[in-house]
Amino acid sequence: MNRALPVLTVLLGIVAIWYAASVWMNATWVFDQAARAGTTVTWAEVIPQTMAQDRPLLPPPHQVAAQLWDGIAGQAVTSKRSLVYHAYVTFKGTMMGFALGIIAGVGLAMAIVRFRVMDMSVMPWAIISQTVPIVALAPMILVVANQLGVQGRDVPKAIIAAYLSFFPVLVSMIKGLRSPDQMQLDLLKTYGAGAMQTFLKLRIPASMPYFFASLKVAIAASLIGTIVGELPTGAIEGLGARMLIGSQFGEPLIMWAALFAAAILAGMLILGVGVVERVARARMGVPA
Repeated sequence: MNRALPVLTVLLGIVAIWYAASVWMNATWVFDQAARAGTTVTWAEVIPQTMAQDRPLLPPPHQVAAQLWDGIAGQAVTSKRSLVYHAYVTFKGTMMGFALGIIAGVGLAMAIVRFRVMDMSVMPWAIISQTVPIVALAPMILVVANQLGVQGRDVPKAIIAAYLSFFPVLVSMIKGLRSPDQMQLDLLKTYGAGAMQTFLKLRIPASMPYFFASLKVAIAASLIGTIVGELPTGAIEGLGARMLIGSQFGEPLIMWAALFAAAILAGMLILGVGVVERVARARMGVPA
């Protein structure tokens, strides 16, 4: 209880600020309607009206919660109005990009640690790649994919997700693979271990804590990349597409519900990575 109290205090503070901001922003419409009708309203009349607007500028928490619940539990999971369905579409793209990001990050990290020329030539470009805004890069990836004859929207989304997720894995794996000290490396040399054996017996096991720490960042980055990738691809499925639809048709409740659904999905993915990490540590005999 003592540990939960600070979290609950912050949460209640956020909700209170959110409600206050909703009243302030949504009151504009109430006053405007009163002015058109030639009447006046008091704040006692304004506040209830700001809590139940169909298209509020800033939906209050209870409206977002109701829309979120309707999208999760109030629709069949196969319905195009179901947030569970859209979350599954986004989940598929996220996992594809996540897998590609891990392969690219781990592969480049091993090459950079093993070969000095890779460190000098590839690493600077990997760093520079992260300075390119993903919103600008996503349409380019889509155009190239179409020119190459790639059908569907899953592959472009996966590439965008991998673009964001590979870098945390790359940096952490380089740090982890280089974490063994010189004494440990010299000891393996005295046993006649080659470069590959050193990698398998020393460097890779030493890199596991860094690797799993990077996965929690990478999975979140992959989800962001997938959602961003759904925006310029003209997708009609996925949480990113749901947010775009809500924005285009002036339905802020749809947009906010999809946003919170994405946050819930991100939390579940990070928890999933944590479970995999605990299982892997137990199998390796490493304390959690």
